This record gives sequence, structure tokens and C-alpha cells, in this order.
Amino acid sequence: MQTSPDRHEYPAHWEADVVLRDGGTARIRPITVDDAERLVSFYEQVSDESKYYRFFAPYPRLSAKDVHRFTHHDFVDRVGLAATVGGEFIATVRYDRIGADGTPASAPADEAEVAFLVQDAHQGRGVASALLEHIAAVARERGIRRFAAEVLPANTKMIKVFTDAGYTQKRSFEDGVVRLEFDLEPTDRSLAVQYAREHRAEARSVQRLLAPGSVAVIGAGRTPGGVGRSVLGNIRDAGFTGRLHAVNKALPEGQKELDGVPAHRSVRDIDGPVDLAVVAVPAEHVPEVVTECGEHGVQGLVVVSAGYAESGSEGRERQRALVRQARTYGMRIIGPNAFGIINTSPRVRLNASLAPETPRPGRIGLFAQSGAIGIALLSRLHRRGGGVTGVTGVSTFVSSGNRADVSGNDVLQYWYEDPDTDVVLMYLESIGNPRKFTRLARRTAAAKPLVVVQGARHGAAPQGHAVRATRLPHATVSALLRQAGVIRVDTITELVDAGLLLARQSLPAGPRVAILGNSESLGLLTYDACLAEGLRPHPPQDLTTAASAADFRTALSRALADDRCDAVVVTAIPAVGEGSVADAALADALRSAVAAAPTKPVLVVHVELGGLAEALSAAASTAPQAGADSPPQTRPGSPQATPRPAPPGEPPEDSHLIPAYPAAERAVRALAQAVTYAQWRRDASDPGKVPEYEDIDQKGAATLIDGLLARGQGLTLGTDETCDLLGHYGIDVHRALPAPTPDAAAEAARSLGYPVALKATAPHLRHRADLGGVRLDLADEDQLRRSYTELTELFGAPEELRPVVQRMAPRGVDVVVRAVIDPAAGAVLSFGLAGAASQLLGDTAHRLIPVTDKEATSLVRSIRTAPLLFGWRGSAPADTRALEELLLRVSRLVDDHPEVVAVTLEPVVVASHGLSVLGASVRLAPPPVRDDLGPRTLPAY
Repeated sequence: MQTSPDRHEYPAHWEADVVLRDGGTARIRPITVDDAERLVSFYEQVSDESKYYRFFAPYPRLSAKDVHRFTHHDFVDRVGLAATVGGEFIATVRYDRIGADGTPASAPADEAEVAFLVQDAHQGRGVASALLEHIAAVARERGIRRFAAEVLPANTKMIKVFTDAGYTQKRSFEDGVVRLEFDLEPTDRSLAVQYAREHRAEARSVQRLLAPGSVAVIGAGRTPGGVGRSVLGNIRDAGFTGRLHAVNKALPEGQKELDGVPAHRSVRDIDGPVDLAVVAVPAEHVPEVVTECGEHGVQGLVVVSAGYAESGSEGRERQRALVRQARTYGMRIIGPNAFGIINTSPRVRLNASLAPETPRPGRIGLFAQSGAIGIALLSRLHRRGGGVTGVTGVSTFVSSGNRADVSGNDVLQYWYEDPDTDVVLMYLESIGNPRKFTRLARRTAAAKPLVVVQGARHGAAPQGHAVRATRLPHATVSALLRQAGVIRVDTITELVDAGLLLARQSLPAGPRVAILGNSESLGLLTYDACLAEGLRPHPPQDLTTAASAADFRTALSRALADDRCDAVVVTAIPAVGEGSVADAALADALRSAVAAAPTKPVLVVHVELGGLAEALSAAASTAPQAGADSPPQTRPGSPQATPRPAPPGEPPEDSHLIPAYPAAERAVRALAQAVTYAQWRRDASDPGKVPEYEDIDQKGAATLIDGLLARGQGLTLGTDETCDLLGHYGIDVHRALPAPTPDAAAEAARSLGYPVALKATAPHLRHRADLGGVRLDLADEDQLRRSYTELTELFGAPEELRPVVQRMAPRGVDVVVRAVIDPAAGAVLSFGLAGAASQLLGDTAHRLIPVTDKEATSLVRSIRTAPLLFGWRGSAPADTRALEELLLRVSRLVDDHPEVVAVTLEPVVVASHGLSVLGASVRLAPPPVRDDLGPRTLPAY
């Protein structure tokens, strides 16, 4: 690396892995003096036309002077970056700082010329766009605010790279050259372009893993049993539509097949491309396998091998090395320690997992970080009779294991646009990038339901997961996920319950529920469950135990036609002596009624009706069916293998299937979650706006913050500084004057005007009126001095109490407003009622900043104690409009000034007209790095 004293240290933090447009990866890093040979080799592989476009003249080879110039940088005024695959350059970009006259310059000049060169074989992969994002971020870091580029008119691809980037730009034409100038400050459009490119690239990278044209299982044992041999058999038995190969270096010379699958001693021996390799060899042999795969051009890996980060520090370093090695070759990894992947599409039919049976094809996308939980979820979705029955099957399944590379975020990018997936179910044990996850979740939830259960809620993430720490408690993270439209559940049972309803039923238009059935008791249980979940049930309709299938159909049709009903819960108990014939008749009757009115969801609560549950779900095992009616079986894995046809009596795929539940509480809870999600979808269509306030002095606040931060890296502001800063945002704080003596207290009261409050501000008494450290409505000096004496006698000397005097505020409801910047999740606004009871119950609501006017309104109403603000039991309603405005002003302050890392307003007394902020604290610090505003990168390893 460069070590000359006139050069800056090598900026290792500029190194990054990126996903390209076609789903492959590349590494971006600074170019150094050690890259001379790589640069020459790279240039020799560039076509004459591309060279002409770069230098505006024939330029067959680089001179020694050129090589020196393009490899010697000071990393400030002259910077070069290279995109590499397999350690070799595939593209370069450089900038040179220039002055107003266009000649080389140093700071404070803030403009630079930029130029690219991409190997022809890699053009069209989005390499130049990724390099532009990274070189722009580097330039901003070095004080450059504007790029200039000169391009030949015929070089339309490069012109498009610049014009499509979304930056504010100017374009001119002179002397046969197009000159482009653009500001480097990110804009809403440039961020939108960046996110769109990120989405396409990451979705494509997952699509390459889930829909390969050829698969090699590396580590398929010579004898039956073992992980590799099992995965090979599962892929073969599922009828994979592509080419399948078995690889084992211990195979005898001359052995060409293993279980009817072409066999090889090395992936290098395979004739033709390999899109996906399933790696099932001991961890110590994986690096050799990755090298062979990379050199053969394999696009992605599923590493089921264990012995990585889940096993301790040595395994964690082995995992980091695995990711670095795979990315060197442009490959993405699922795993290590993965359970595998499944794609039930008839175009693919891939079961590259340890699941011995491929799940029924369906519309649910399933992601599980844990293999054990993945097995449980697949089993529950596939189970027949008792409990929840499978209403639909799985489109794709990903079990990511240690989640070293491909994560839930990547799979969300894929499922968002996957036409075969209608509902997404995710079991997460950690969220590596909460800020990105909430962004992707919000976008996905606006198009299709996203249901999440989070494990490890009360402890650290699993040992194999490398994630950034968050200071936010789990309840806060859950609230933020709900704000993003995520349906948060607590158990995998609830995950499946909600998924089955959402997969094949319409979203409810509201909370009004009709209940009908042949059991009065079961109907009443359902009614109570609806009330407990906040729904609005109609009185149950009892059809009596004598009800026939026709009676159920008539009652259900009538309920679905009722405009006062948004959903229907049907309760059913078996009649004595009835069997499968009656179950099938009832299922047919219910489906017939639903088909005539498909816009309202219908759920069935059944009691020990295995036959009815199966008839309603119309799901059959994927195992071969015995009997004369079974279709002839093709040899598994052969090119002619086809999915098992539906058995006789099964409704077509597009029929309206009805989810059945064994308990009223489970059915109603799933329905309540669907109601909440449907309301979120309606609200998301008009999210509101972040209002502007004319009295906000953003520049004045910025000047004050800069001056305060000049004192040090982080500080908690004093009372006067806090009041001044909040005042710039129209937040008036009632000042509290110190009262170290009774005479000082009397003087403070005279200056403020009676009545006053006397408060102890010692840490153990602050905001604890219940402990007796506050005296209110002191009307004169006698009362003040008497209260001062009482406090000192009860709690100690004034030096311990730190008493203050404050002007009395109008009576109202005491609330607390907080904002904090979490390094992982971002800025969060919190609200709740003041007092020990709210703290004990955790009755606090949260929203991500910036908060819109509609979000502020919902924030105030989302706590359980919100009725106290709206005239509960005859009290005067509080001025919630003033409260919402305060929330919006705090949100604006933190959003405008990321240096404000914490704000607390406590207490805030919300009266019938207006409010009073009686206490405030603000903490400043250098703003944390916003990785969502920088260039696209994969997590560093």
C-alpha cells in the first residue's frame, strides 16, 4: 500500500461489497500503487471502442506514465476506485479535483472531474452506477460538492449513467463533447434511484438462488445417509426441472452416477455452467470448495455445513473468511449452518433442503433463520386434521442459518415483486439492519401482508448472527414494525394462523363481525374473544345442533350480504353419528356461499372436526396415494416427472378455501390482526405530511448547536441552553429557578408570581410526585416557606434535595414526550402518560421520525391510557391538538438536526386549552453515521 509521506493513509473504510444489477457481487476498493499489473491487464481486455470513448482518441495501451498516474493517488484531491471480481479489475473510476479554471487544484476547491472505464464483458451489469455512488460518497467526504464529466455524444451508455443518477445537473455541448455538471448532495430522486437499483439487484441475487438452471450438491456421500446425500435425494425426488449433479472428491475413478444423478469428483469436471452449489462438506474443506466453485463460475452457494459462528470465536472468524472468499468471486451465500431452500414453482421444483418432503405449492413465502423453526412451520402448514389445517401451501422457503450474507432483507426484496407469493411469513431471531428492514417492510406491506414473529426477544441474538446492537427495548422495536405495516405476532402458532387467513381470504373492510353456528356456547366464546380483541361482534346466531349443511349455507349467505358485516366467523360442532360425508357436505355448503360473496373473509371454528377441516382446506399430502385411483408414478428426478395431480374432489387452485381453527381465540386473533392490517393499508394510501411551522428557526438552532458542540464530543445541555434550543422550534419551557435557601425560594416566587410549585429535583425524587417531593398551588410566601421546611425535614438538607421554584401551570393531564436516536433503528419519537403506573405497565407508544400529522394523531391515541386525554369519566378533555403539535415540533427538531441525539420533555401538562412544558433535557453529540444515505453496500465482513 502507499506509504509516501505526501499521501494520506489508505482509506480502508472505502472498501465495500456491492450487489450488481444481474445479482452477482463485486468488490469496490481504492486503487493503490500495488495495482499496476492489474490495471494493465484490465486495460488490455477493454475494446478499442471503449478506450476511444474514455480518451477521445485511439489509445491501444497505457504508457508507464499513465500507469503511474492512474495508480498513485493522495486519496484527497486524486482518488481512483476499482470494481473487482476474483481479485481482478472489471471497472475503474477516478476523480481529480479542479479549480474554477479547470486545472488541478486542492481544497477549498470543491469541484472534480470524473471518468469511468468498464470492461466490455461487464457492461450492462450496473457496475458504473455502483461506482458512481461510491466515488460520489468519497468526494463528499473530501469536501467536493460537484462533479464534471466530459463524454462523447456517441457514448450514450455513460451519458445515461450520469443522467439517471438523480442528482441535480446541468448539461452543455461544446467542441463536439457533452459536458455534464452535477451536484453531489443526495436528493429525494437520487435516493429513490439508489433504492430502486438496490431492490432490483438484491431481488435478482435471490432469484438466481431460488430458480437455478443447474445445481451441484458438493459433499454427496458415497453411502446412503448423511447431509449431502439427503439433500441430493430431496432435490431429485422433488422433480427438479434443471440439471442436477453430485460432487464428491472421494468418488472412485470411473464412477459416473450416484443415485441416478451424474457424479463428479470436482465441480470443475462438470461440463457446462452451475448456477447453484449446495455445500455439505466439513467446515475445514469449505474454502477449497468455494475456490473451485468461484473458478467454475458458480453464481451462488447454499452452505449447510456447520462449525461456524454458532460454535464460538474460531468459527466466527471462519464464517467471516467464508463470506469474504465467496464475494471475491461474485457469489452470494445462504448460510452457513442453513437448513436449505425450496421453490415449489412447477417451472423449478427445487427442494435443496433437509426437508424430506416438498411442501404443497401455494402462495406463502416462508423465511426462517432457524432450521428447527423452519421444520415446525413447514409441518404446521402441511399438517392434516387437528389444530390448524393447511389452507394453502408454500411458494418459496428460505432457511438462512447464520445469515452471514443473504438475509431477510434480501428475501423481502425478492418477494415484493414475486407474482407467486401473496403472503410473507418470517421467523426472525435478529434484525441486522432495522432501519432498512422497516423501509422494505413498509413497501412490502403496502402490496402484500407481512407477518413476523421474533425470537430471542428477551436476550442476545443467537451466537451465529453478527448484528449491530440496538438500545431500543423489544416493545419499541415491535411498535416500529407495526408502524411499518408488519403484522407482529408472538408465536409460530399465531404466525401460521394469520398466514392461513391472509393467504386465501379478502381483507376485512372493518371490525364488524357476524357469528353463526350450531353451538350457542361456542358462539358466545367467539363473541367474548371478539370483544377482547377490539372487534365489534354482532350477537351470535344459533342455528341449533339440528342445522343442516343447507341451513349453514343460507345463514352464511345472509350474513355475507349484510352491509353491516365485515367478516364472518362460523362455529361448528359435530353431530352424533355424523362422519366424513356430513363434513364434506358442510364444507361444500360453506364454500358455495363464500364463492357467491368473495369480498368478505370467512373463518371456521371447529371442535374435533378433522374431516371438516380437511374438506375446508382441501389439502392433500404430497406423498404418493395408495389405491386404484392413484396416478402412475414417474421415476423421481427424471425429466418427465410432474407434480402430483390433485386428488378427486379437491377444488381447483383458484377456489375460495376457508381457514379452519380449533379454538375461537385463535381464529378471532387472526381476524383482528387482519382488521388492523387492512386499516393500516387504507391509512398508508394517505400517510399525511410533515407540517411546516413559520416560527421554526432552523438556521438559528443549527448555529447554536454548532457552538455548543465546539465544547466537546457530547454534552447534556444546561437549563438555559435547553430552553434556548427548544425555543428555536417554538417549544416554550416553564423555567424553574433554583432555591438553595428559603429566602432564595421566596425571591424566585416573587419574580415568577404566585401561585408557584416547589419541587425537589434530586435524582431519586425527580418526576416522582408520588413520593411527596412536590408542593403545588402555593399561594403566598407563608405557604412557600412552610412547604420548604416540610420538604427539608422529610428528605434532608437543600443540598441533597436541590429544590426549585416554578410558576404553576393550568391543571391537566401529565404526559411525557421523548426522542432518541438509536444507532441501528434511527430516530424514534415516544409518548406516554407521566407517572409510575404508565412506566410499570410499559404504556408508551413509538413512531419513527420524521412523524407526519396523521402519525402524531395516531400516536396520541395508541396508548392504553389515552381515554384520560379525551374526557374519561366526565373529566375535561385535554387539548390534544396542542399535544400533537408539540410532538411534530420535537420530531422536526430531531429530524432537522441529527446532532440532537436525545430529547426529554417531562412533565408536559396538557390542559383543556394549551399545554405547559415543565421540564426538559437535551443531549447533543456528533450525528451517528446514516448508512441508509450512503452508497449501496453489503454488510462488511
